[in-house]
Parts: sequence; structure tokens; C-alpha cells
Amino acid sequence: MIKTAILGFGNPVRSDDAVGCEVIRLLKDKLNPVNEHLTIIDMGTSAFEVLFSLKNHDRILLIDGVIHSGHEDGSLFKLPAEEIQSAIQDDPMVFLHSLKWDQALSYAKKIFRDEFPEDNITVYLIAITDTKLSVGMSEVIQRSAHNLANKIIEDLELFEKNGKGL
Repeated sequence: MIKTAILGFGNPVRSDDAVGCEVIRLLKDKLNPVNEHLTIIDMGTSAFEVLFSLKNHDRILLIDGVIHSGHEDGSLFKLPAEEIQSAIQDDPMVFLHSLKWDQALSYAKKIFRDEFPEDNITVYLIAITDTKLSVGMSEVIQRSAHNLANKIIEDLELFEKNGKGL
């Protein structure tokens, strides 16, 4: 059976930037936490050593907020595969105490090489503007987090049922 990793990125003390972490919290609350085929990780602002937990996964889903998208707050984007692949760099320069989704994928590809599920990656981004130092997200971003968590759960169920989804 296919093993899926879901990673949420964000900073819980930067208002709406916590959206990736919030989607992960919602998924952990709603899904069976004991599932050998599903790994749910709150990356927060983690260092890259967390990436080693991706080993032996066939699918990767990433969730993050995106600022300066030019779209209304709460807008959901599912990146096309070509855009995901073009974001992966050979040698990304990062601060090792925080990663964004594209940097995480870049390092994971370098670490896992042939075991990296290059063709089976989905990136969800939610448009945000408020990243001020503050705990708690705006209502519109909270709604978007709930909507995305529900969509991911529906897609996981569809995938389990007939091998398609996400």
C-alpha cells in the first residue's frame, strides 16, 4: 500500500502564517493517528533533520501559506507538477533552523535521491497577508484551513477506495 506523508509549514506566532500547522492539527484531530500508511508532520519552522521522517514514503503533500500572491486571503492554490519541479533546487541556500516547502523538497530530493517520489508530490498554498507577531489566525484563514483539511481527508478516502485522488 502507498505510504503518504503530509507536512504543514508555518509559524504559529506569526498570525495567518500558522495556516500549515493548523491544517496539520485539524488532520491529526480528524484522522486515525495510528495508521502505518500515513505520516502527518507539523514542520512549523523546523530544521531540516525532520525531513528524514519522509524516508520510504511514496507520496508527499505539503501545506503552507503564501504571501504576496495577489489573490484574496484564504484563496487555495494546488500547484501544478511542473511548478513544483521547477521550485526544487540543486543546492538551496537556507537557514537550517527554518525551511519553506520548496527548500524542504530540495533537500529531500538530495537526501533520498532515487527514493524521492518526484512524480507524486502535491503542494497546497493558502493566500495570506497577516504575518505580524501574534498568536491566532484570522477567521477567513481559519475557514480555509478547515476547508483544506476536509478536502485532503476526502481525497485520502477516495485514494484508498480506488487508487485515485489528490
